[in-house]
Amino acid sequence: MSAAPAIRALRLGVLAPAIVIGTGLLFVFLPLWLIGAAALSPMLPGRWRALRLAWILVMYAVIESLLLIVMLGFWFAAGFGRRLRTAYWEGIHYDLVEGVMWVFFREAKRVLNLEIHTDGPAPDAHPGVPLLVCCRHAGPGDSFVLIHALTHWYAREPRVVLKNTLAWDPAIDVLLHRIPARFITPAGGVGLEEQISELATGLDHNDAFVIFPEGGNFTEARRTRAIERLRKLGLESMAVRAESMSNVLAPRPGGFLAALDAAPDADVVLVAHTGLDHVLTVGDIWRELPMDKRIVMRWWKVSRGEIPLDREDRIDWLFGWWEQIDGWIAANRPTEAST
Repeated sequence: MSAAPAIRALRLGVLAPAIVIGTGLLFVFLPLWLIGAAALSPMLPGRWRALRLAWILVMYAVIESLLLIVMLGFWFAAGFGRRLRTAYWEGIHYDLVEGVMWVFFREAKRVLNLEIHTDGPAPDAHPGVPLLVCCRHAGPGDSFVLIHALTHWYAREPRVVLKNTLAWDPAIDVLLHRIPARFITPAGGVGLEEQISELATGLDHNDAFVIFPEGGNFTEARRTRAIERLRKLGLESMAVRAESMSNVLAPRPGGFLAALDAAPDADVVLVAHTGLDHVLTVGDIWRELPMDKRIVMRWWKVSRGEIPLDREDRIDWLFGWWEQIDGWIAANRPTEAST
């Protein structure tokens, strides 16, 4: 067994049971946690912040555990995993994703008092066309919201390119090894564009290939490194354009261009959002998890015929869209939700 499968087997063999057992223990002591969170809440900014956050974390743990248990049952039902990658079982797992996301977001919106507003021509306005969905990246929250929107609101089956560090979440790891997806190293690994091209091949009428061209969550340090990288490559004009963007990272075009070539019939949807920025670490979740806010998602749909054919023109086109997204973010900062 090679190193990667061995590490994955060890990770799932240890983390998955630990999460299920830990969730059970969490319920044993749940009254104490809730009483402590309620007592702490008046000393923190926001209405009942600690209690509301504790409830979301409990709900996430329960969903994670139930997913692992249900998917173990699917593994047995699919002939000890032999039929899991058939169209039938992929459809079952997509239904599972949609249902779980619906439950999580329904409860999160209620507890956190969030409004999620969409603007622009969303994917349901163009049925029957495969899509390449390019989203700005500002934290794990935007990934969850985007997948929820695609599966529940717009009846799409997403194929997702995401960072390999997310595979440390056992439920995400198991689930995304059963539907079309790729865990990648954003810095670029061997065969990265080939993997993306393979994943984007054969999109059908209700598929949505999802990619985050920035390659990682936005931080000022990453923004600076992205600009320096462009300068080291001798791309001074691109570096200057990247410096003018204060809310997004300079996009890495290689993966997106590979997807474009692999899916010649797909239109492109670009997605921006506000309200989920800077929620990257546990400390960020504590300080900046959006509560009593209005989150806005903006969609732009570009028909295939509007996309340039030349590689350099496509890179310039992608940078132009990222400049537009940067301006939109600056003009649409989150506001307090109506109560």
